[in-house]
Amino acid sequence: MKWSAVLGITITMIWIAAASLMAQSTPACTDIVNQATATFTIGTEEFTRNSNATSTLVAQLLDVSVVWQDVASITVSPGDAGQVLTFLVTNTGNATDSFLLEGLSILPDDDFNPILRDLYLDSNGNGTYDPGADDLYIAGGHDPVLDAGESVAVFLLNGIPPDLDDGDEGESRLTATSNTGSGDPGTVILEATECDADAVVGTSGGSSSDTGTYIVSNVVVNVVKLAAVGDPFGGTEPIPGATIAYTITVSFSGSGTAEGVVITDLIPANTTYSAGTLALNGASLTDPVDGDAGDVGGTTPGVVTVSLGDMPAGSADQVIIFSVVIN
Repeated sequence: MKWSAVLGITITMIWIAAASLMAQSTPACTDIVNQATATFTIGTEEFTRNSNATSTLVAQLLDVSVVWQDVASITVSPGDAGQVLTFLVTNTGNATDSFLLEGLSILPDDDFNPILRDLYLDSNGNGTYDPGADDLYIAGGHDPVLDAGESVAVFLLNGIPPDLDDGDEGESRLTATSNTGSGDPGTVILEATECDADAVVGTSGGSSSDTGTYIVSNVVVNVVKLAAVGDPFGGTEPIPGATIAYTITVSFSGSGTAEGVVITDLIPANTTYSAGTLALNGASLTDPVDGDAGDVGGTTPGVVTVSLGDMPAGSADQVIIFSVVIN
């Protein structure tokens, strides 16, 4: 008896996954290869047949996220210049991409329009705007290039108009848009990648925005510090063993309220704090962190810290004193 067998196998694999649903997106241009195998017996003889191998080239997913980073509205005064809002731009796609940035400070439903100055990129990666160190952003010529999952802080600088009232709020928006493509989610851009795979616009539409807020306070906080030296011989020479008595006067003028005022003062090098000398408005404060307004080295090592709380304009001057001895 003759036996014959014909085995035909066709396998088609389609894998579409949104990056937001994956713990880690498969990089674009990854080649997903797979092959099926059939094993069978004819009589006493075992046979193996392999299917054709399928190859699926992963497309680029175009996604981006913009998130305002400041923990609260930025307090400003009328006429201020160069007030900073901080945003984090993240490439949430699965391939290296560059992003066009746009700042917008004329928005509806706020009390005033900030005056857009410039955008800066966080060149040193510390998350804080450093004038003279961070790079000025130039649209189209200095677009940030981010690997998949990589982020960059972007600083949006605005001037504040004059003649504003306490509590007025102004908003500014940062938008980041993929230079590879954007549009309705699911839009396909043919052969857009370096490996000629397609690119697909993700759930963000390839573009993302977030809005930061300024809030006006006309209160002006002034801090003045004086030092008085007393040496062991009854004089005022700053010699080893002499005491330096510091007086810090904090005053509040204008209108509005300065919220959460905290005064900090680093104990100078080559001196030692004189225990028990910290006082606020003539009342002694204990050195450890406890229920009163101040401490020495507890909140921050080597630093005198006094919390004044919310201080409305016109409040009485707050006077802090403490002493150190020259080593």
